[in-house]
Amino acid sequence: MRAFSLLHFHSRVLHSKVSGFFFCLFSSTASPAPAHSSRNPLIFNYLTRTFTCSEKQALWVSNDHPSLKTLDKPQSVVQFLEEIGFSKSQIQYTVRVSPGILFCSIEKNLKPKLNLFQELGLTGDRLGEFISKNPSFLNCSLENTLMPQIDLIRKVLVDDKDNQDLIWVLRRVSRFRAKVPEPMLLRNIAFLKSCNIVGPRLVTMFKTRPWVLLMPESALRDLVSRVLNMGFSVDSGMLVYALQTVSSMSAETFNRKLDLLKRFGFSDNECIEMFRRFPSVLKASEAKLKFGIEFFLNDAKVERSTLVRRPICLICSMEKRVKPRYRVLQVLKLKRLLKKELSVVNVLEMSEAEFLEKFISPYGDDAEELLATYKGNLLDSSRE
Repeated sequence: MRAFSLLHFHSRVLHSKVSGFFFCLFSSTASPAPAHSSRNPLIFNYLTRTFTCSEKQALWVSNDHPSLKTLDKPQSVVQFLEEIGFSKSQIQYTVRVSPGILFCSIEKNLKPKLNLFQELGLTGDRLGEFISKNPSFLNCSLENTLMPQIDLIRKVLVDDKDNQDLIWVLRRVSRFRAKVPEPMLLRNIAFLKSCNIVGPRLVTMFKTRPWVLLMPESALRDLVSRVLNMGFSVDSGMLVYALQTVSSMSAETFNRKLDLLKRFGFSDNECIEMFRRFPSVLKASEAKLKFGIEFFLNDAKVERSTLVRRPICLICSMEKRVKPRYRVLQVLKLKRLLKKELSVVNVLEMSEAEFLEKFISPYGDDAEELLATYKGNLLDSSRE
């Protein structure tokens, strides 16, 4: 009961400490739009008509270039991006989000930064896709921000030989506004290592929830303490997944999901046991949890204790996996083709190929009907 009572912490404590970190990394603070009278009509019209920029954006950028008489500069930037593999839609989206890019120096500003990402393995369309989703990377200093941040991330991703993890993390941390303070990150890493979150576990945390490593140290310690008080051990491989789940939602949302489980008759201890066995179960939406529990308890007649032991089944797709397999088992049962009683829970973790091989292919003349039952349900789900 003590462990459960500690779940009811105040989300404001954690989120107030972390707020301020969770905005755009490498992006500039927005300023008020300039007056209408100061705009450059040539630039304003080019941005709004060609790239569908907002009037506020177009006003601000055109005010920075009041005397520009031609579109040679922005058009040369567009041509440069096309030459290195950006698609037209990628260029349009990049400019729409960050129109100031059109007026940057290609040689001094854009090319060195894009060369850096090319050296990481992003070229052509992949580079265009990456930048169009993270255009703020082109607005920050190469030497003072980009390169130090990449070096810092590499200190965590020590075995990332092909830079794929690095690129993944860069996508995630592009939401932070300021430079990541290196001392704070290294202190947080040291603390997580003291909790046995090392090697692949640490990389997993950094890839999926990088902001956890970037929150104030006191907030991180509080987060870990709360998870440990739910019964997790520092020796458990599930600790990192529990941290991911708890950090992905407010305390109110977390507790609402626990209350939902209790409304179906699960005790406090059973709720915590389900979370300990498979922390990601509480990442599912409340609607998905409710629908899944109702199906397993009422339709499939699964014991509540089975769901406590196998909570992973609650995150399986009901329409694409659970229901089709359940209906196949029902047909097999009606035809008396099963050698022993099977619960749908027992077959959910099988791959598609394994399920077909074991529950459809061996049944000769009935295989066609079983396959139709299985695939027919999938077709029904595609219309919903």
